[in-house]
Amino acid sequence: MIKVTVNTDFIKLQQFLKLANAVSQGSDAKHFILEGMVSVNGDICTMRGKKIYDGDTVAFNGEEYIAVMEN
Repeated sequence: MIKVTVNTDFIKLQQFLKLANAVSQGSDAKHFILEGMVSVNGDICTMRGKKIYDGDTVAFNGEEYIAVMEN
């Protein structure tokens, strides 16, 4: 599991994927999310604006990321 440090109370899923370097551009993240290729806490998520909070896990492209909020 890859730890992704975020400096806010939450981050939107599309931004989280970019911050985690899982995608190179936000438009790529949008595409993958809308195609149902991303899961949040074990459930497929097609909402690119889904809020990710401390401890949430995001799975994409064979990797799993965990959000760690430091504010």
